[in-house]
Amino acid sequence: MANSSVVIVGGGIVGLATAYRLSQRLPDVGITVLEKESRIAQHQTGHNSGVLHSGIYYKPGSLKAVNCRTGKLAMEQFCESEGIAFDRCGKVIVAVDESEIPVLESIFERGRANGVACEMIDRELLGDLEPYARGVQAIYVPETGIVDYVQVSQRLADKVIDAGGRVVTGAKVTAVTTAGNQLVFGTTLGSFTGDYAVNCAGLYCDRVAAIAGAIPSIKIVPFRGEYYELTSEAAKFVNNLIYPTPAPAFPFLGVHFTRMIHGGVECGPNAVLAFGREAYGRWQLTPSELAETLGFGGFRRLAIKYWKTGAGEMWRSVSKQAFVQALQRLVPDIRAEHLTAAPAGIRAQAVRTDGGLVDDFLIEETDRFLHVLNAPSPAATASLNIGQLLVDRLAKRLVG
Repeated sequence: MANSSVVIVGGGIVGLATAYRLSQRLPDVGITVLEKESRIAQHQTGHNSGVLHSGIYYKPGSLKAVNCRTGKLAMEQFCESEGIAFDRCGKVIVAVDESEIPVLESIFERGRANGVACEMIDRELLGDLEPYARGVQAIYVPETGIVDYVQVSQRLADKVIDAGGRVVTGAKVTAVTTAGNQLVFGTTLGSFTGDYAVNCAGLYCDRVAAIAGAIPSIKIVPFRGEYYELTSEAAKFVNNLIYPTPAPAFPFLGVHFTRMIHGGVECGPNAVLAFGREAYGRWQLTPSELAETLGFGGFRRLAIKYWKTGAGEMWRSVSKQAFVQALQRLVPDIRAEHLTAAPAGIRAQAVRTDGGLVDDFLIEETDRFLHVLNAPSPAATASLNIGQLLVDRLAKRLVG
């Protein structure tokens, strides 16, 4: 039985950033990261579009806003020190018609309140930045960037191992019990023990919390985001990042264009219910998980509230032409032949029993556990700061 002072469940970027921050803060504390897959960063981190978010959208003072601003700087500094390529390429958030300008102005004010370097620009300046984009007004955010978060995650894992910690892959947590003053983790690779633990299990964070004896206030509902990639011929239509003005009541940003750090331009995503927590294919199905989602009252209330939005998202899922039309609102020259299918991602959306979507980071605590129960975008950007926040809370327990 392997011993460790802190066990972190989940080898995505949030779990690895937490392990890294803990190794910096308390180098004598033993650290074990347990990841169920054969490699780290295989799910939300590995399906991330790679944007270094500025924090312009988030309510001032929220965990999202505070952690994004500080976390982005920390991420850039980490990448610089480790020789990981990133690019502050900038983005535009576009109002395609006059009706969207009030929401655009609200986003701009949030950005200013959060300390984001941003500028409201007119149609002419938008044309200078993104000649093929259509809009009557836009926000230009020059500090938004792009990076490879899988590469970042691998470097974080290396740093944890170099500091004496362990990153154990293929170790799915199946049980959590106590033995004396320690937690015992039953996994597919045997047992591991720790004095304290952090649950960064992403799509399965509520399941891990329940296994550990907690009663989470939410349930994870998986939403699949489907993407296309522009052909090399059509890549000229997008210089950097082009985003729409988002619907204020819905935490998904709508289909947009993202230049990738290793080349190419990605388009999407939509947001449709996934038929399983790791059901990346359109027709892929995990019956027990789909039944769990459909049986959850919170999801049913959510579906009733947003049925019209959900129907539109599903139509874009089955109709490529509908997806193209959504993209054409931003870039009219896009055609169906310009798009090739790209891998989908799944967002672990925390939903309350009343059907409310949890929009901010959510961390719940028990005597020996910290449970990260909602880590939506900008979690990757903010991961080093989220890790620091978790370590601050752990340190009070570890060192008094």
